This record gives sequence, structure tokens and C-alpha cells, in this order.
Amino acid sequence: MPRRTSRTALDRLRTPGRLTGFLKSASICVLIAGLLSPLAQTASAAAAAAPNDYCGGQCSDILPPGENGNATLAQVLLNQAFGTQPDHAEDQLGPYANLAKGYPTLTNSTINTFFNDASFGVASDQVASTLSPAGRTDVTIVRDKKTGVPHITGTTRYGTEFGAGYAAAQDRLWLMDVFRHVGRGQLTAFAGGAPSNQGLEQQFWRNAPYSEADLQAQIDNAVAANGARGQQALADANAYLAGINSYIDASDSGRYFPGEYVLTGHKDSVTNAGTIDHFKITDLVALASVIGALFGSGGGGEVNNAISLMAAQEHYGVTKGTEVWESFRERNDPEAVLTVHNGESFPYATKPANAQGEALPDAGSVTTEPLVYDPTGTGADQSASAASATATANALTSAKRGMSNALVVSGKYTASGHPVAVFGPQTGYFAPQLLMLQEIQGPGISARGASFAGLSMYVELGRGQDYSWSATTSGQDIIDTYAVELCQDDYHYLYHGTCTAMEKIEQKNSWAPTTADGTAAGSYTMRVWRTKYGPVEYRATANGKKVAYTTLRSSYLHEADSIIGFQMLNDPDYVKSPQTFQSAVQHINYTFNWFYADSAHTAYYNSGNNPVRASGVDAEFPVWGQSAYEWKNWNPATNTADYTPASAHPNSIDQDYYISWNNKQAKDYATASWGDGSVHRGNLLEDRVKKLVAAGGVTRASLVKAMADASLVDLRAEDVLPDLLKVINSSTVTDSTAAAAVSKLQAWLTAGGKRTETSAGSKKYADADAVRILDAWWPLLAKGIFEPGLGTDLYTAVQANLPVDESPSAAHGPTGAHAGSSFQYGWWSYVDKDVRAVLGESVQGPLADKYCGGGSLSACRDTLISTLKTAAGKTAAQVYPGDDLCSAGDQWCADSIVQRTLGGIKHYNISWQNRPTFQQVVEFTSHR
Repeated sequence: MPRRTSRTALDRLRTPGRLTGFLKSASICVLIAGLLSPLAQTASAAAAAAPNDYCGGQCSDILPPGENGNATLAQVLLNQAFGTQPDHAEDQLGPYANLAKGYPTLTNSTINTFFNDASFGVASDQVASTLSPAGRTDVTIVRDKKTGVPHITGTTRYGTEFGAGYAAAQDRLWLMDVFRHVGRGQLTAFAGGAPSNQGLEQQFWRNAPYSEADLQAQIDNAVAANGARGQQALADANAYLAGINSYIDASDSGRYFPGEYVLTGHKDSVTNAGTIDHFKITDLVALASVIGALFGSGGGGEVNNAISLMAAQEHYGVTKGTEVWESFRERNDPEAVLTVHNGESFPYATKPANAQGEALPDAGSVTTEPLVYDPTGTGADQSASAASATATANALTSAKRGMSNALVVSGKYTASGHPVAVFGPQTGYFAPQLLMLQEIQGPGISARGASFAGLSMYVELGRGQDYSWSATTSGQDIIDTYAVELCQDDYHYLYHGTCTAMEKIEQKNSWAPTTADGTAAGSYTMRVWRTKYGPVEYRATANGKKVAYTTLRSSYLHEADSIIGFQMLNDPDYVKSPQTFQSAVQHINYTFNWFYADSAHTAYYNSGNNPVRASGVDAEFPVWGQSAYEWKNWNPATNTADYTPASAHPNSIDQDYYISWNNKQAKDYATASWGDGSVHRGNLLEDRVKKLVAAGGVTRASLVKAMADASLVDLRAEDVLPDLLKVINSSTVTDSTAAAAVSKLQAWLTAGGKRTETSAGSKKYADADAVRILDAWWPLLAKGIFEPGLGTDLYTAVQANLPVDESPSAAHGPTGAHAGSSFQYGWWSYVDKDVRAVLGESVQGPLADKYCGGGSLSACRDTLISTLKTAAGKTAAQVYPGDDLCSAGDQWCADSIVQRTLGGIKHYNISWQNRPTFQQVVEFTSHR
């Protein structure tokens, strides 16, 4: 295991002189030798008083890699040279990773081998340190020995929030600074011009190009609209900021601030010249805009939908083409797995009988609106162009990836009679992690759990005194695309009959090489043209008229509004029941599925400001920017409108069980992303939990086992491969290559279809050949089945709506390759439905045509065998070509999870699991 250095011993080390050979081991050894000192804080023996805790020691959580996300320059150098880890930087990574091989023998008593004890408070013999930040007498920050999690206890509301801000800066200051610059579109100027930095700031600024006035207005409006709670939120935020800034001042004067500030040129290690800018309240809105865009903004993609519809109509004719398109869209597939599965209907964004106001582009006329102008140096090279193209695609897609799962079982079906929940957000893997753990106890606040760094004035996902809550990304459509007709020139448009100038929003960035990022100097300007209907994303002609396509998001200019819902979730005097929980999350305007469990009840609610659309508007396609097609009672000045009532959102109390893995919420409730069909990764949870509930006696251990088992399964193997093999085996396989491949695939399927090591730490997959064959085969078989019937143009166009595959080794998700989250988006349902239809089996909601072999079983079999032979012939090096971490052909490494570095500390990669990043296991034993 990597060696560790004490956090307290190094926190106050002065940063060294300017480095000329970053990470040259010989010079580092000399440098570090002079830096180490015996300085350490004395741990207090006093225990923090545990508040009311009704979990009976049965609440657990985990958040890799570790709580400590700050490192001095000395710690960074030690890590880079020798792999040494700062204290509590990596101590949750091992337990998290070990569940992959440890879950089969899991019992209730061994859960905390793989999770943390999430009880309130810290036992007196487990107190590592006690701090009164800035000498305040109204708050203490106690850190425990095992994980270093801050337990913040305040006697005043201000002191409590001051402590929360101080603790956040202790654990995540550099990360918070990075992401406030991402939200403002200023990352390259702050952290360097690496292509990844360029792509990151472009992706998020395109969707939320706010001026400073915009950011402040969002705060003012949120406070004004929410009465006493709004005023309290403002006071909490200001206290939280004071705590952050107090730590900045203390670490600056004490010279124990994060070492990245030296390595990126913001601080001088000899003179201590330079500044770490204080945080201000608009920074919190910039941070919130990033998190909202990543995880809570369902919708978009209407222009891509239009392009694929027109391709279908071109290939098949209008009537048949529309039928084919709708069958691939699967708006309301009867075979889709549902979170609310009692048959209750929640119609939203349904297909109108007669669509009104559609503004489809003329064929071939669509161009993406440029974001980057006047690039120089490394802002204009090939790597920059590639990063920009990827950022644009990610920003404009409706396929929001990799977000969370939940398994919740009613007490009626558990061994104890109390509900059991295993749930958490799948937020990617970063170092330091985007989320941080904390416990906050103070007037009107009592919670432990995870919060996004820089927004941790409240626990956002976690537990209260006698209840717990979590969320998954829901993805219902709160973004619409409008076609505004241009007038005068390309930067004026008709708004209610008047030629109106677009607003130009710009962010100019330049960068120079630093020790941390040696990217040569460069610069560019990001420019967005904004209309009353939102930012311009595309230009085209529609009905021969020049138009700009804009995107309007209901949470645009409302990034701060959700603070009220989180405030309520932390308030023990507000959340006392499933009904009050649902009331709290109704105040969150991001698109999430929320889950709740206490000692007697479970609940679910789908949040988000769902706009009431004009009659006849089809949310799938662009509509004309005219008053007749606007949201009901829409006010462009504030971007407010009428929203569907709470009762119209999928919701439930005490259903037998709930599962969610970003699947369809309920009958008739359309989501913006494609792929809610007969095969979805949600089925992996549904099948396992349904079986547990049918047997009864569910425990925390058995529910964790169900989650962990699903986290290792290849969805394609479990739910599609059996039918593929049924076609192939419909007659004897005589080709030796194909027969050998079939034998390997069948053996793997019999063994469970999992991507798992032969033994813990082997870094070799059991059934490695079968895994390789399926990884190579899937894109080939999808193309072989569908391209002949759809034609190349339509086949390609539909891939823009829904990618064919999302295997663990693919570069996808919020962290690119090595992201963990897999099998969310792909053509598994299409293949499943088509192959079953060719086999003559019953299919509800079939595709409009039979594609495999043109509907002929023998021809379909020929296609599958031909593509299988090609796949079987591909070497591991061809299937897994390697990257900067993995050598070509290293299958395990290609799948492995990497904590993507956002600072100077690196961690080892771990075996693939498809599970939440932060995860809770809860079973409350009593209630207030």
C-alpha cells in the first residue's frame, strides 16, 4: 500500500523555492528532507456530543478516495515521487474497491468493512483533533481518527455555517477554486491551457454563459422569492463564505495552503507573494451552475432529433419514416423498467395528436454555433480543436451520463420490519472527489452525508436524525429549442414581431506555461449570442428562412433556487415524514429522482421545474420562437413560467420497493434522453430486488449484495446475449472459429456474465476471452443488424441520439475513460426487440421493421455468425488499444476506474464497478 504522511504534520509546512525540474526524484529527495518537521496538532480527548441518532448503528456510507483533498507542496512532491499519500487522502479507496470481491460473503456485521460508520458524533477514543476555527467559541470541528471526516457542531447558526465553510476549505480549497473558475469560464486562465481544461470550461460555459450581474440577480431573486427561508439561506451562505475566507487567510499567512497554488504560479514559494482570492457569493452560483449542468438538467437534443427524423423520412417516406423514428425513440415503451411500477400514470411531454409550431431545419442546413473565436497559440492547435469538438458534443447532447442508483425496500419485506435502502449518486471519480463528507449539527441543522465542494453549507445527500435521502439523475425534459427568425443580419432576430438585437456575452482567456501545466502560451475568446429564448446553439434555414436555434432551460437563471430544498432537508423540524420530505424536494428545480427512508416509511419524488408547454407543442423537436408556442405565462426577463404541479410529478409513498438507475420514472412520463426500452441497466437492479422482495426477509447485507452483484454484470451479456445465442444455435454451428467463440460466451453467461477479477488484486478477468469477444462483437453486430435496413445516413443519425455502446473501457461519462459508470446508453433494447421479433417471440412496443437478416432467421443467423467471427479474430490489443495509463491489450486496466486528478495527488486505479461514487446503506430502528 502507498505510504502515508500525517496531514497535521505537513499542513503547516512552508512551501519551498521555485522548482526547475518538477518531479525529478533526486532533487525532490533533498528538497523534502528540509521540509519535514515534527509539527503536529494535539488531538483533544474530548468527544463531540452525539445528537439524537435513531439509526442504531445501522447507517453507513463511503466516498472514495478519501476526505482530505488538500495537499501542501511538500505532500504533492512526496506523492508524485514516491506515491506517499497525505493522511486521509486515500483511506476510503481500498474498502470501496474491495467490495467487488468481498460482497458474496457479506453479512450485516461486516458491512463496515467496506463502508464507514455513519452514526452521528465521534466516540471520545476516536477523536483525532478538535478545532475552534478562527478562535470562535460558537463552533468546533472534530475530526475522527478513521476517516478524518469533519463533524461540525455549532451553538449559533452563524458559527455552524462558518465552521462548515472552514472545514470545506480545509478539505477541498483547490478543487473549489478550480470549479468556480470552470463555472465562470475562466479555467484556462487559472489552471493552464491544457486541452482538457479548454474542453471543460467550454462545455459548461456554453450552457450557462452568465455575467456577474446575472449571477447576483439569481441570488437576489432566490432570496426575495422565499421569505424567511430565503433570508436564512443568504445568511447561511455569507457565514459559510466567511469560514472559507478565514481558512484562506490562515493558510496563506501560515503558508500551508494547497501546493497547487505554487505549481500554477499563483503563489511564490520563497516570498509568499501572490494571492488566493477570497470567495464571494456569486462564486457559489457559478459552482451551482456546473453541478446543475452535470447532473440535473434533463433535456435538449431537439435539433439532433429533427435531423434523425428527417433522415428516416428521406429513407422511408414521411409516414413510414415517422413510424420508424418513433419506434426507435421509445417515448413510452411498454417493456421499460419503471421506478413507480404500480401502473400509475404521470403524463408529461407526451406526443401530441397534431403537433403545432414545429420548426424543422431544411435538410443539410444545420451548423453548430461557434463558441471559440480568435484563438492563438495552443488555443488554435489540433488538440484544442479536438477538445472543443468534444465539449460541444457533450454540451448539446440529451444523453446525460453516469448518474446514480437506488435500491429501497419497504419494511413489509425486510427481516426487521424497518425499511432498508442502499443508494447514492454516481458522480464520476476525481482526485480530490467532487463531493465531500461532513456532519453538521447546529440550530435548525442536523445531518451527515455528502455535499459538493464549495456548496456544502448543507448536506445535499445523506441522513438526518431519523431519516435518510438520496437522488439519481432523472432527465425529464426541461430544455426546449426555439427557432428564431433572423432579421437585418445574423445577430438580430424577430421577437414578437420586432427585430431585436442578440446580446453578446464574452469571456476572454489567455494562459502561459507553469510548472503544473507546461502547455505553451495561447488564448481565445468564448462568445455566446443570447436571445430571450436562451443562447444560440445552431444556425440553419427552416422553410427557406434563416434561423438561429436557441435552447431555453427552465433552471437557466435559477441556479440558486434549489438551496431552499436542501435547507429543508437538513432541518429536523421540517422533515418528519415522507410527506414533508416530498414537500422539501419539491423546492429543488434540478431534474432528480429523490428517495427517502425512515424507520417505518419509504418515499419517492421526481423534482424539477417542468414547464407547461403550449397546446400542441411536441417537446421532441424545435418550435418557432413565437408567442403561440412559448411556455405558459413565460416571462423572459426572469425566465419564469407555469410549471406542472407536484401531483403531476412521479411520486409515491410506501411502494413495495423502488429501484432507479436513471431509468424511466413512471408510465407516460417521457424523458429527454433515448434508450428507455426493454433492456436498461435499471433491469439489473429490478430483477435482483424483485427476487429479494418476493422471498422476504431483506437485510442491509442482502440489498448491498444485490447492488454489488449488479455492479459487476455486463448488461449486454445478461439481458441480450441469451437471445443472440438462441439465434446462432437455431442450427448447428459448423464453423470452428464461431463455435469456439459461442462456447466461451455461453460459459461466461453461465458463470453470471460478470466483468470480475479471477481473484482480488489479480488484475486479470475471469472469462477474459469472452469479455473481449463481446466488446469487439457488439458494435459489429449492431451495424450488421441495422445498417442494411436503415441505410448509412439514418444509422449514423440515430447514433447521434443514442450511441451504440457504452462498455466500461469506452471513453464516455463525466470523467471520460475509466469512469466506472457504464451501460446507461446503447442499442441493447433495439437489438433485443429485433432479435426477439425475428425469433417469433412476443414483443411489446416492437420496432417498426424487422432488421436482422431482413426478418429472416437464417439470414439473421448468418449476420451474427459473420460478425462474431470477425470479433473473435480481433486481438486484445485491437479491442483495448491502450492510453496514457494502460498498455495496449491490458483488458483489466482498460476497464479500471481512475480518480481523475484535479490537483497534485494521484491514486491507484481500481477494478471496475458500476456503482455510486458516494453510497449509503441505511436502516433506521426508531423515529422521533
